[in-house]
Amino acid sequence: MSFTAAVSQWRDRVDQNLEHYLESAEIARQLFDAMSYSTFNGGKRLRPVLVYAACEALGGNPAAADPVAAAVECIHAYSLIHDDLPAMDDDDLRRGKPTCHIAFDEATAILAGDALQTLAFEILSRPSDYLDPARQMAIVQTLALASGDKGMVAGQMIDTVAAGSQLNLSALERMHGLKTGALIRASVRMGALASGGATEEQLLALDRYADAIGLAFQVQDDILDVEGDTRVLGKQQGADIALDKPTYPSLLGMEVAKVKAAELHQAALSALSEFDDKAILLRQLADYVVERDH
Repeated sequence: MSFTAAVSQWRDRVDQNLEHYLESAEIARQLFDAMSYSTFNGGKRLRPVLVYAACEALGGNPAAADPVAAAVECIHAYSLIHDDLPAMDDDDLRRGKPTCHIAFDEATAILAGDALQTLAFEILSRPSDYLDPARQMAIVQTLALASGDKGMVAGQMIDTVAAGSQLNLSALERMHGLKTGALIRASVRMGALASGGATEEQLLALDRYADAIGLAFQVQDDILDVEGDTRVLGKQQGADIALDKPTYPSLLGMEVAKVKAAELHQAALSALSEFDDKAILLRQLADYVVERDH
């Protein structure tokens, strides 16, 4: 199967599951509309695809990864809603469409984000025919640690405080390792846990892979913020520059930033050296992260 076909297959699968989880919930109409608007607005679905790819790499049943993939996308969608709010990045455009607080209102956007966050953990805690309670608990803990004050939220706080200030390379990498990398790393690890066949050595190798692509993803984002096209990006080109945010090109220069992305790409592939052909999608995703144009 080609990379495009494989990604499309997993995207369609998580979308069908997300539709089921949202439609089966008893939600007030405006809240439901805002949650659906922000969840189904053309996202790349990178994190759910990573869940499925890691499960596949270890020979797991994709049905075991279904709730994990849906839950991580709920967390990602919530984080973007809140990230776009006037109190944060104050963005009007997300994936080529008005952001949630523009399409609805600020209060609805906050509540939609809150609801998606809690829905993620509701999904993961439902009885499963494919995950035993110990694996379920490990997966829930992995997502909680990656999402909160030890992961994504901590990174967002550093990002908020850092606007207009000068960070060194180590501080910048720490910020993005939390804000972007933590959820990417959790996606890979949770997919591996869902497979039921991961050894500790394999989990550590997958952590190294995920750390590398997580950082590469952010480096490429920073590059695209300078060189990308708003129509392709789906968000305002130059937004980070306008907010005076520290970025890899501003700190390292554009050419060195591109070298950094290439080095991280190679590190990700090296981390998968002991995996067989079942890990081909993980390898292709590492390629995609540094080659994408949006």
